[in-house]
Amino acid sequence: MLKVKELIIYIFIFMLISVITIYSSITVNHEVLAYLKQIMWYGISFILIFFLTKIKNNFFIKYIWFFYLLGNVLLLLLLFFAPTINNAKCWFKLPVIGSFQPSEFMKIILLVLVAKMCSNFNKDKNKSSLKQEFVFLIKILIITLIPSILTFLEPDTGAVIIYLIIVLTILFISGIRYRWFIFGIGTFATLIIFTLSLYFFKQDMFINIFGNSMFLRIDRLLNWGDGFQLERGITAIGSASLIGYGINHTPLYFPEAHTDFIFAVFASNFGFIGSLLLILFILYFDIKLLLLAKHTKKTINKYIIAGALGILTFQQFQNIGMTLGILPIMGITLPFISYGGSSLLSYMIIIALIINIINENNHYKNI
Repeated sequence: MLKVKELIIYIFIFMLISVITIYSSITVNHEVLAYLKQIMWYGISFILIFFLTKIKNNFFIKYIWFFYLLGNVLLLLLLFFAPTINNAKCWFKLPVIGSFQPSEFMKIILLVLVAKMCSNFNKDKNKSSLKQEFVFLIKILIITLIPSILTFLEPDTGAVIIYLIIVLTILFISGIRYRWFIFGIGTFATLIIFTLSLYFFKQDMFINIFGNSMFLRIDRLLNWGDGFQLERGITAIGSASLIGYGINHTPLYFPEAHTDFIFAVFASNFGFIGSLLLILFILYFDIKLLLLAKHTKKTINKYIIAGALGILTFQQFQNIGMTLGILPIMGITLPFISYGGSSLLSYMIIIALIINIINENNHYKNI
């Protein structure tokens, strides 16, 4: 069983990897203060964990609808008041703390809300008919669509996919009939085929229906194998050999080295052996969370861990995969390692939720 001290040690290891790698990215991105800011954000995050573990998870579960409303209001305000950065309105610019990205926290809100809804639904044994499940799934769909549409308009496709990963992960283990997943996958596949058919064969109609922005977004996804950033990142990784170039010796410039392409910096500095060790450590961390979920008795806690694991594993797989050129580039960070205040705080909120679950498990064990 995962222990609190053990979990904190893992986070400290992630912190060391993060700070060293961001420091090593200075040679290519010239963000001299980025690693110092990351240390600051880790410090703030550990303080946040301390306070959140005093509050307990019941507080968030009780007031999760308020947080859901607040999160959607912030996503809506982004579209009107946020500055445009890299052709997107994803961040508020605030004095002192800098950028604030509401979609990072909406992930956590949606995680707790869907876990609560599924837990409450399963408590009522009478709600087992197809009709009742259908009504319940429609509610989940509406709850998910509202922030998804607002986030998609920013645009931030990566965050929308993470919302869906959270919901699907929790629903999958909640006991919902699998025929709904088959129906959902079939419907989604049909929409994808229809959309791509218009994209390839009726481009004027596609633009009239979905707009030019959507056309360019799909064009970028389908042509993910090309581009300066990916080419330079793969070159930096491929030339690093077994042990790499060493700390702060990233050989080539590529954009977003300290955020989206942080794995390329790490791999170029520490080579194949270092990259393999990092991936094994990430895998070990995920397995520990999986085992924790397996041994957790309280249903809502099991769902929270499962949803959190869905977030982390998807982002890990997607970030490393896009850096290696085997997945589309989607602007998704590597949890606990990439630079970013909002993203790091969101991951640490997850850790606080998990610590509270561990403590709750230990409490029931000692009774």
